[in-house]
Amino acid sequence: MNLIQTIISRFNLQVKSIDHVPESFSSQVYQLNLTNGETVFAKIPYNRDKLYREYRMLEMLSEVVPVPRVLDLWSGDDFISGALLLSQIQGMPCTGKIDDELAFQIGRYHAKLHEVEMPGYGVEGIDGYQFLNQNNWRLYIKNNFEKFIEPCKDVLERGLFEKCIDHFERVFSRLPHPDGPCVVHMDFRPGNILINNNEVVGIIDFESARGGSSEIDFTKMNRYVWEVNPRSRSAYQEGYSTIRPLIELETILPFYDFYDAFSAVVWCKNRGIEKNKAFLQESIATLQKCVDC
Repeated sequence: MNLIQTIISRFNLQVKSIDHVPESFSSQVYQLNLTNGETVFAKIPYNRDKLYREYRMLEMLSEVVPVPRVLDLWSGDDFISGALLLSQIQGMPCTGKIDDELAFQIGRYHAKLHEVEMPGYGVEGIDGYQFLNQNNWRLYIKNNFEKFIEPCKDVLERGLFEKCIDHFERVFSRLPHPDGPCVVHMDFRPGNILINNNEVVGIIDFESARGGSSEIDFTKMNRYVWEVNPRSRSAYQEGYSTIRPLIELETILPFYDFYDAFSAVVWCKNRGIEKNKAFLQESIATLQKCVDC
């Protein structure tokens, strides 16, 4: 029995048809069209910690922002990390043009996430809530970067690699004191924001979410929205500020643009360079831009 058929059997579903959901990079996601006319989604995460992380985040955020309902959870076996059965949200990823009205809404919902306090800088997992690096956000970021060094050394051209090491030391020391701990999505981008008739109707993909500083959570918005349409930034910030004050972004954004791209190189190496070649090249180009500015 293949993977999705095992999941269907575990959830005791009567399925008419199955569609694989593309653009899901750290999990396998399937749209299951049931014989009763209902549509649900089965999400099989990369590991069991991600399963419980997403489950607990969705349960906690269900009254805060529009997220999928957890219909069922299977904790897996020796061969499969488990699965979540999630409700359908009637919407599409907002990967098209984002006007001022939509940017304002996105800002409000992002701020609502950041308003949720967490017990510390840490992550949910199979064994409960685990604090990161002595509950020290700066130490967590620094230790992560140091773990990335060896795998990046094998992928990046030597000159660029050495510039990256120097760049981190220079810009890391200038960062302001972090806020939080609050909920950070870690992949807050248009593909994970669902809209219907120019209204935000859902936010998805919380498998990497954690208790962190909000400063890490603006990177994808900057790269995929504000840099494409600079006007959208002011509308987003206006919406965000109706819920909570926005941190000073001018120092934060360049650092996390670099940090995110450096970590993405490691992700591509671990998940397969050939399979993720386009993302790797995008990340390398971002690193080059960061160290040369």
